[in-house]
Amino acid sequence: MSIDRIIQSIRNNKQNHLVDFRLKSGTENFTNDLFHILFDAKISVSQNIDALADSFKDIAAMIEDDHALSFETIWKKFLIELPDLLKQLNQDAKCIYLHDPAAKSVEEVILAYPGFFAIAVYRISHALHQNEMPLIPRMMSEYAHRLTGIDIHPGAVIGSPFFIDHGTGVVIGESTVIKNKVKIYQGVTLGALQVSKEMQNQKRHPTVEDNVTIYAGATILGGDTVIGKNCTIGGNVWLTNSVPADSVVYQRTDTKLKKKTDHAN
Repeated sequence: MSIDRIIQSIRNNKQNHLVDFRLKSGTENFTNDLFHILFDAKISVSQNIDALADSFKDIAAMIEDDHALSFETIWKKFLIELPDLLKQLNQDAKCIYLHDPAAKSVEEVILAYPGFFAIAVYRISHALHQNEMPLIPRMMSEYAHRLTGIDIHPGAVIGSPFFIDHGTGVVIGESTVIKNKVKIYQGVTLGALQVSKEMQNQKRHPTVEDNVTIYAGATILGGDTVIGKNCTIGGNVWLTNSVPADSVVYQRTDTKLKKKTDHAN
């Protein structure tokens, strides 16, 4: 095949997708800028908020979408919600500091903890998702996923405070509901019992009530699965059924001593 035919074939197939990768980089820059405005003591909110609005306008302009709300309206609603969002994030950071003996300060949590960054990006993306902003919230969550290994869908509903410790491998699905004062550790999956496109508009992911701790590697699946208040879910537990309040669920481990003949071999 000649180079001209190869180029033409690529052009023809490329036209099947209207992708502008500037949207990806622009969304990541917007996410970083907003995070810094919210937390960096050296960055003035008043001097940078207009530039942030311009960045939002630029990425919104790259989206082809017949949208019920204008992007200007979405931005105004988002700004109104931003102070309460920051209050929630401050609660999250304080919660991590108070419960993690390795944390020496709230500032350390904000600067160094991947769990906090993932939660911050989730809360920002969730606010935009709730305001029916197309595409951008999902790209924000995937940006945090790439940096931290923590995958939180912006459609999930998560109370405050919320604590993710370590965090690598955490997956929180789109229709998950997490109430207040919940702590989860690395490798936890809050997922769907089955994957089917027909279930797109159904609740596919679990509900976790107040004051629940879920330890590393636990997998909890299903839209009808509810973890009751004050529960502790042990490491590597697999759950597809609800758990009543005040329960402790753990995986039983059997320990057996080797026989002397085993050592000889």
